[in-house]
Amino acid sequence: MQVQCTEAEWKIMEVLWENSPCTMPQITKALAPSTGWTRHTVITLLKRMAEKGSIAVDETGPVKEYTPLVSRAVLTKSQTKKLLNHVFSGRASMLVQNLVDTGEMTVKEIEDLLQMLKQKEP
Repeated sequence: MQVQCTEAEWKIMEVLWENSPCTMPQITKALAPSTGWTRHTVITLLKRMAEKGSIAVDETGPVKEYTPLVSRAVLTKSQTKKLLNHVFSGRASMLVQNLVDTGEMTVKEIEDLLQMLKQKEP
């Protein structure tokens, strides 16, 4: 399942993965300190996400409740593929090289990566 998610939508998904189902006021309250979003912004994003099929809306109760339809693992995989294709021409080695060159990967992370690669050898 190829799922597209904007940075703003990702923030809402984070809230839903942590505490689901959530109401719009709960989502707004959780995100307000870091984003400053109003309820209108959150409503717009929730509508867009429901149309995309990334969240479900339960309207059976007195207040709409929102639940993620896409797991963190599935969305992470999709977003990683998008990044690789868009920025690194689909080459994971270019991504890793960039992370090493910019100091984003610690020596421990590099060692862990090498260990993972050794375990993948046939």
